[in-house]
Amino acid sequence: MAYEIIVLDLDGTLTNSHKKITPKTKELLFQIQEDGIKVVLASGRPTTGIVNLADELCLDKYGGYILSFNGAKIINYETKDVIYNSTLPSELLPAIYETARNEGVGILTYKDDIILLGNGMDEYNQLESKINGIPLKEADDFLIEISTTKLNKCLLTGKPEHMAIVEEHYKEQFGNLLNIYRSEPFFLEIMPPNIDKAYSLSKLLKHLGLSRKQMICCGDGFNDLSMIQYAGLGVAMENAQPAVKKAADFITLSNDEDGIAHVIQQFILSMIDNLS
Repeated sequence: MAYEIIVLDLDGTLTNSHKKITPKTKELLFQIQEDGIKVVLASGRPTTGIVNLADELCLDKYGGYILSFNGAKIINYETKDVIYNSTLPSELLPAIYETARNEGVGILTYKDDIILLGNGMDEYNQLESKINGIPLKEADDFLIEISTTKLNKCLLTGKPEHMAIVEEHYKEQFGNLLNIYRSEPFFLEIMPPNIDKAYSLSKLLKHLGLSRKQMICCGDGFNDLSMIQYAGLGVAMENAQPAVKKAADFITLSNDEDGIAHVIQQFILSMIDNLS
């Protein structure tokens, strides 16, 4: 079956170590979009942190999609229509916040075009700000400031060895009420129930009338594992976490060696050549 859609994680996958899309990768992404292949940027980043890359790849021109907040929101970048949107249960927000304070870890969320901090600044939420190009703002009263906003996710930050313990505590407390996992050793994602990249991509495929066998998914991190296992072709970067590489159908070159360009050449351009 021919591939019709390619889904790309951003950090460590689409972008290199300098957070840039290399010229070779960009050229081939334009080429396949000209041939009608849909490109989806799928990231734990907020939507605001993805739009610059979407603009760089002209997803608005080619009808591409943004999957942000690890799958909690999907946007048709051409029309700006929201295809899917899932938010945290508002009744759980006070407990999520108080537990973070009791654990002594940072907590943040995304409001308008800022990152709102609920428990002070640390090196990890500063990194989140840098990755996304979004300024930080320390809340005077976190719960009051988020009370009128539907949140797609909260992110907890702290030292990796402590966050492993915090992850277990959150899972014990919130059980099946939330989806909780670490996207990085120092980032703990607090997500709406059932939300991950694979679940949201199933919604997008239904919207497009495509099957998962027609989809390639590429990633490197733990939060990419579900979509790599779900895709018709699941691709891990050479720089991926060992568990991700083990689950993948194919391991490509690293993000500093045009790994995405290699996938496009191996599985999309060769397919197009065979069909022509």
